[in-house]
Amino acid sequence: MFKTLITTIALFASAAAFAGPVNINTANAETLDAELNGVGPVTAERIVAYREANGPFANAEQIMQVKGIGERTLEKNAQDILVK
Repeated sequence: MFKTLITTIALFASAAAFAGPVNINTANAETLDAELNGVGPVTAERIVAYREANGPFANAEQIMQVKGIGERTLEKNAQDILVK
């Protein structure tokens, strides 16, 4: 049981360590959900809907205009958000 727990924790830690930068102007909802810490499927869909309604994000901070994204979520993902 203990080995299983340690293995599970190690897998989650390694997955988080390999999360790469994501371009919030081109990523689909599935990618946003998988790559951004604290962003689930509903918020990921909101990001895509916002982008479709308002055009591409001009900067990373603009993502806070999306319902469900605040300063803490932006701070957690600052190194992984690309805007190109």
